[in-house]
Amino acid sequence: MLDHDRLKRAYDTARRDLLAERNEHGHWTGELASSALSTATALSALALARPELIEPAPNAFGDRALSDLVPRGVAWLVKAQNPDGGWGDTDKSLSNIATTMLVVAALHLTRQASGQAEVVDRAQRYIRQAGGVAGLRARYGRDKTFAVPILANCALAGLVPWTDVAPLPFEAACLPQSWYRLARLPVVSYAIPALVAVGQARFVHAPPRFRLLRWLRSKAVNRSLEVLLNMQPASGGYLEATPLTSFVVMSLAGSGRINHPVCRNGVAFLLGSVRPDGSWPIDTNLAGWLTTLAVQACEGSHSESLDTAWLPWLLDAQQREPHPFTGAAPGGWGWTDLSGSVPDADDTSSALLTLAALTELPDDQQQRIEPAARAAAGWLLDLQNRDGGWPTFCRGWGKLPFDRSGTDLTAHALRALAAWHDRLLALPAASEPADQRRHLALERRLLRARERGFAFLARSQRPDGSWVPLWFGDQYHPHEENPIYGTARVLLAYRDLGSLDSPQARRGLAWLVARQNADGGWGNRWRGLPAAEPRSSVEETSLAVEALLAEPEWPGVALAAEGGLAWLVERAERGEHRETTPLGFYFAKLWYYEKLYPLVFLVRALGKALAPEDRRARGSAVATASGAEA
Repeated sequence: MLDHDRLKRAYDTARRDLLAERNEHGHWTGELASSALSTATALSALALARPELIEPAPNAFGDRALSDLVPRGVAWLVKAQNPDGGWGDTDKSLSNIATTMLVVAALHLTRQASGQAEVVDRAQRYIRQAGGVAGLRARYGRDKTFAVPILANCALAGLVPWTDVAPLPFEAACLPQSWYRLARLPVVSYAIPALVAVGQARFVHAPPRFRLLRWLRSKAVNRSLEVLLNMQPASGGYLEATPLTSFVVMSLAGSGRINHPVCRNGVAFLLGSVRPDGSWPIDTNLAGWLTTLAVQACEGSHSESLDTAWLPWLLDAQQREPHPFTGAAPGGWGWTDLSGSVPDADDTSSALLTLAALTELPDDQQQRIEPAARAAAGWLLDLQNRDGGWPTFCRGWGKLPFDRSGTDLTAHALRALAAWHDRLLALPAASEPADQRRHLALERRLLRARERGFAFLARSQRPDGSWVPLWFGDQYHPHEENPIYGTARVLLAYRDLGSLDSPQARRGLAWLVARQNADGGWGNRWRGLPAAEPRSSVEETSLAVEALLAEPEWPGVALAAEGGLAWLVERAERGEHRETTPLGFYFAKLWYYEKLYPLVFLVRALGKALAPEDRRARGSAVATASGAEA
């Protein structure tokens, strides 16, 4: 059994490192990986919208930081090229055809291709081996959210004809927002800005052959541009995402609208978010998500509680008006407090779980928490899909990836609603009949939401016992899925709602135990990796350990958790506990890693192991297992 003092020292190290990452306001901002995909699209957009960045005139820049922006970005991309000639989304990512095509397009649009002939030649060989345009389309299937903007970027660079770019129905953006999910759009809910801008670029460069159709579609141009402007946040960055904003900017600039407000605002966002080395991240930050996860991790153990300097910031970040991007009702939280954020199920659930764990607060803070939680719980209940699962942003889309119900989202929402169940149903001592009727209606609704949610999870479980998440992946998996993350997250819902004795939870626990690597950790060993080289990660091992600690009565489960804890402790002792893995699976198969994920997940797992009740149960289970083996 793992020595308690070693476990405690590892926990103290990780917790201290996590707390040191707080900003001056008391919450966490984190740092997303620099992205070759983001950097390439940003350079393409700026090359078209700000041509003076490519060939600056004498004294063109008052800001010296802009004078070498393009050379810095190109140098960063060249350095990031993989040995096979392609690019991955991060410096730890395998090459993929999408990012490689975008980098080649950026080198052409910035007029750097001739000076980087060897780099481009190697990239073109990779693209040919990956199937070219047909290979790109095969990567995304019927979802045009990303394939069409990539091909539009390549068409703007003169690398493919505009006829290779599928037309997008930009005129559909003129419909009432509530109708979008009924219009069978070829892109996901968050991609309406790309639908408009890329669709209009295709319309300008390759208009329909029939004059009547051209005339009819032209009537929707100005109105759809108004929609685009109304959706644009104050920061100028749609979803705070560099790729989406870049596709909008390059499409408008490339179709003669370089001075349109949307284009100018998008350029300001891109110039304001470039890093000193010339790269861009996939998104500005995940401050809201990271802060709620970090607080839960630090509070979920025997250690002294945190101060609540972060609490007013989190409460202020809750959406209080209908959101202009998705039309979402007030009550939810997004992944950051910045203006481009959009309320979603995962971040709202995490915020609710964080608030539920707070006790002994001053009256003024407690008075703010209760109504905020009630609004958020109602928002989550309204978001649940007809299939019983929870989607990310909008109820009822569900036709394309990242709009459908997700097992990780559903499990998270079930945990959040359960954490607030009793307080949501609390009635004043002398309640009116109307209050009692509302109470009964809410009680029935919560019970129904729980039943439908677990039914969805049961249907979604794979035959082998695993669950696959929506928002996290594994680049070594044949289908780029991460069942370790998904299974661990779903098991936490079965834990919190007292259902670990269900057949589904038992199969999930057995699958998780069976996937443990020989070194004691968990991680990707799916494709092209020798059995002697398990790629265990801090993130996945921490998640698996926390899930297994929920059921210490199974001897096999307890021993697996013990092995995982030993692996984690060794990482902390070696100073390797901050090593990141590209697990993050962003919109349309875009990979990222976040430097705080290892610390957050590690503190959570070690803290749960150290909690007195968990520690006693773990020791008892391991002793039982040892006796059985003897």
